[in-house]
Amino acid sequence: MPDRQPATNIARAADWLQQADGLLITAGAGMGIDSGLPDFRGPGGFWSVYPALGRARIAFESIANPAAFETDPRLAWGFYGHRLDLYRKTAPHAGFAMLLDLAKDMAHGILAFTSNVDGQFQKAGFATDQVCEIHGCIHHLQCAAGCGEQIWPADAFQPEIDAANCRLLGELPHCTHCGALARPNILMFGDWGWVQRRTKLQYQRLQQWLTTVERLVCIEIGAGTNIPTVRHFSENCGGQLIRINPGEPEVPDPANGIGLAIGGLDGISRLHAAVASA
Repeated sequence: MPDRQPATNIARAADWLQQADGLLITAGAGMGIDSGLPDFRGPGGFWSVYPALGRARIAFESIANPAAFETDPRLAWGFYGHRLDLYRKTAPHAGFAMLLDLAKDMAHGILAFTSNVDGQFQKAGFATDQVCEIHGCIHHLQCAAGCGEQIWPADAFQPEIDAANCRLLGELPHCTHCGALARPNILMFGDWGWVQRRTKLQYQRLQQWLTTVERLVCIEIGAGTNIPTVRHFSENCGGQLIRINPGEPEVPDPANGIGLAIGGLDGISRLHAAVASA
């Protein structure tokens, strides 16, 4: 059931945080909404951001797909180039800094596990080795032709986009090894060519960290059940779970979990204030 006594649950969650020696942040798409990033859930929401794809009745699952880079690379990079530019320009909301502050005195600090590919945690001040991007990161590229395991930063790629038609206008990015088309180093739908090396190293580092933490608290923000990767990880990490989700706040074990039916930044702010005033 949704949280009917938020003040009571906030106080309980704050007590957990004060006793914790390590803080795990797990985040889904809802983490970026308070920064102004779009929510792609449902074709209506996706097509409102990309009307050209709406007119062509191209679903998110079809454009966020390696096949799109084969059939129409300028359309595929129109979509991903727009997202890359958007994420570069977007400032992370204040909740990221509050999470870092919550963990500043914990013996084992903080790590983040996210399905988001936007790089917002690093932009907000999380160290590179404090983030596990389980679906990869748009700020890195790989070969679309699968020539090898190379992954490189996308810094040199500055996409110019025809937003009205969702098409890349400038030069397509190319593989630094073989010269073929490059694509984002992120897990797409129907994707058998994603180079996982970078994410695997991040995941191994996170698993090693978890073995060192004795009193773990996990704060999950904006992770839905449609693609439940983040929720499953939160529920099986071995810590007490604080789930912040306005629409799906339910937790499997109320003795070790608290569901807050509120937005991400609101929930983080309340937790931060409660710990600060305790």
